[in-house]
Amino acid sequence: QLQASGGGAVQAGGSLTLSCAGSGRTFSSYAMTWFRQAPGKEREFVACVRSGGDTHYADSVKGRFTMSRHNAKNTAALQMSSLKPEDTAVYYCAAARRASSLWVGVRDREYEYWGQGTQVTVSS
Repeated sequence: QLQASGGGAVQAGGSLTLSCAGSGRTFSSYAMTWFRQAPGKEREFVACVRSGGDTHYADSVKGRFTMSRHNAKNTAALQMSSLKPEDTAVYYCAAARRASSLWVGVRDREYEYWGQGTQVTVSS
């Protein structure tokens, strides 16, 4: 019910925009989040846009990544700029609904809907 796209290979300093498209239900009342998993590492939180519209970022991407949502299109996007080799990972979008529009979950086990992942490779 979530489809991630937009990954690719770029050089350090470059930009990519990832998209997460929802289907089968309306995700406007869900927190939408991106996680990533690099080879040999655990999946980690990247960014979240709360159901109320506010955003929250991991310290490692603050100032470089921007997350947004377009409720009418049932999509969320992650604009990534000034990419670094350490941003190389498979990126997953996820969604969860909670009572509070201010809720943000940074642990993957808090999410019930997941996209299939899209590869981002940043070369130095």
